[in-house]
Amino acid sequence: MAFPYLEAVIGIMILSYIFESYLDLRQHAAHKLPNLPKTLEGVISQEKFEKSRAYSLDKSYFHFVHEFFTIFTDCMILYYGILPWFWKKSAEFLLVVGLNAESEIWQTLVFLAGLMIWSQITDLPFSLYSTFVIEARHGFNKLDMLKGIGLSILLGPPIVSALVVIGKKGGPYLAIYLWGFMFVLSIVMMTLYPILIAPLFNKFTPLPEGELREGIEKLASSLKFPLKRLYVVDGSTRSSHSNAYMYGFFNNKRIVLYDTLIQQCKNEEEIVAVIAHELGHWKLNHTLYSFVAVQIITFLQFGGYTLVRKLVGLFRSFGFDTQPVIIGLIIFQHTVIPLQHLLSFGINLVSRSFEFQADAFAKKLGYGTALRAGLVKLQEENLSAMNTDPWYSAYHYSHPPLVERLAAIDELEKKED
Repeated sequence: MAFPYLEAVIGIMILSYIFESYLDLRQHAAHKLPNLPKTLEGVISQEKFEKSRAYSLDKSYFHFVHEFFTIFTDCMILYYGILPWFWKKSAEFLLVVGLNAESEIWQTLVFLAGLMIWSQITDLPFSLYSTFVIEARHGFNKLDMLKGIGLSILLGPPIVSALVVIGKKGGPYLAIYLWGFMFVLSIVMMTLYPILIAPLFNKFTPLPEGELREGIEKLASSLKFPLKRLYVVDGSTRSSHSNAYMYGFFNNKRIVLYDTLIQQCKNEEEIVAVIAHELGHWKLNHTLYSFVAVQIITFLQFGGYTLVRKLVGLFRSFGFDTQPVIIGLIIFQHTVIPLQHLLSFGINLVSRSFEFQADAFAKKLGYGTALRAGLVKLQEENLSAMNTDPWYSAYHYSHPPLVERLAAIDELEKKED
């Protein structure tokens, strides 16, 4: 008797949904708490707390509806064999338009295009509601999705075609070839994204001369950070959320500040403190460690795929008579859902540890008080959740809750005293 792969995968998906829904309920209860955590009393105003609480509850109610719809449709698509049906229809479409129906590349592109259209149609009401109702209601959204779809249409086909070719011709070293391709692609995208793609969505201008620029340049110089460019991005044209980040290879580093960050943090030392935190990630090699970890995980994933790609019973369980490359990758991702959740949990643990280390780094540079104030200001202006459930945050958050970060900074100050 063949192993019921399909039923097992659907069962795992449902169990994962139940577990994550339980965590969501715990976090929803935390959102409903009427008072600030004691650590934040007197630090964050009641008005900001009420706004944050309303925003978090709106997103939470929406999340319950969206997640139920998602798990329901995903399970129905798998159970009723929609994927193999659509794979066959893709071949029929190629015949109708006069293209080679025997070409796996063409069939894959048509198949994925159809899935993208289906996904856009079914998710459109949720995207519109989230973007133009919830986000706009709380003063955040000004988003445009069309350019993102256009980029997917432009970049997707050559990448998918390359994956199919490698999958068909990779032989015993398939995992190495797939990983090598994705490694090169990631380097190319990391290089080209800030230069060619990001400017399509936002305007980047040099940070004007003044105390803020001098403070950041002085900080970078003291740490021997090879700062070549210092930009302000008009994030306010698309969202009121604030942030700062850095990018670039070797001695060609750039720092980007959201204009919303500058608008919200009136004290320029607070902005410099936030940059000190970001430079802490660089100085402590967190970015390099994360990149290496992603490469290892990617290689292991492709290695796992090579072990299952020729399992005829696995493909037949999902309704496929052949073993197309892209279908194998899709099925493999479904079969390793539990491992993905465990991996995500582990990555979040490491990421939160890195955040504490970067905070401590900024504190050692003398920015403890300013960083504390800056973190509070960002929490207020972004309407981030003030009360968080410990189980939910441990499972989902890549950054520690504000309460924990402030407590860690306070603990460092006590040790110094």
